[in-house]
Amino acid sequence: MSTAAVAAPARTGHVLADLLPASRVRDIALVVGGAALTGLAAQIAVPVPGSPVPVTGQTFAALLVGTTLGASRGVAALALYALAGLAGVPWFAGGSHGIGVSFGYILGMILASAAVGALARRGADRSMLRMAGTMLVGEAIIYAIGVPYLALSADLSASAAIAAGLTPFLIGDALKAALAMGLLPTAWKLLKK
Repeated sequence: MSTAAVAAPARTGHVLADLLPASRVRDIALVVGGAALTGLAAQIAVPVPGSPVPVTGQTFAALLVGTTLGASRGVAALALYALAGLAGVPWFAGGSHGIGVSFGYILGMILASAAVGALARRGADRSMLRMAGTMLVGEAIIYAIGVPYLALSADLSASAAIAAGLTPFLIGDALKAALAMGLLPTAWKLLKK
């Protein structure tokens, strides 16, 4: 990719990470940094009464990673996060690791990062309205994988899994989406100046 292409933040086809000088070292650092950010955000964990799944900063970080790094680097970052956690790094929610009842959400985050990263490459992170839609797509993917996984792994009915693994998180996810709606379009506007 040429320097001129990287320096053009107003064009679609680029994500925020593409504004950094292109190199393999940059990409590796972004992937490792995205995994670490997600791991750190997962440590912000608040238990939810009646649910084995806590409220965390993990989903927000995963969607932010996917949007800012793009689909391929976002998937790589979230896959590294998942693999390291499976290998014993205690950076899943609340310092846990391995496969637990909430592992389906982590799998969903990998797929969601691909979707939001692809949407960001098409300019979905440039306006508040498009960013809202992008976050909704990402959250829907996370829940589409996480809630059924929770139902299977915790032996819950579909309605119990929805009550424990979706409903308590909707308000927090709306707040996280609102934060992203302001954060990313503002970053692009500042970079245009």
